[in-house]
Amino acid sequence: MHILKLITFILVIIGALNWGLVGIFNINLVAMIFGDMTLPARIVYDIIGVSAIIYAALAYRNI
Repeated sequence: MHILKLITFILVIIGALNWGLVGIFNINLVAMIFGDMTLPARIVYDIIGVSAIIYAALAYRNI
């Protein structure tokens, strides 16, 4: 369970950094790498979103 929490944490940090770049510099790294809303880009967004849900569930499970 610890490895799952670590992987989801890393993915959430990557997603947060991407949104920080979007907000501050108007640079979307996912779109630059995979294209604007292409299937691979949408998969990356989905994986990061699901990892945020999993991380939140695991974080509050230990309280």
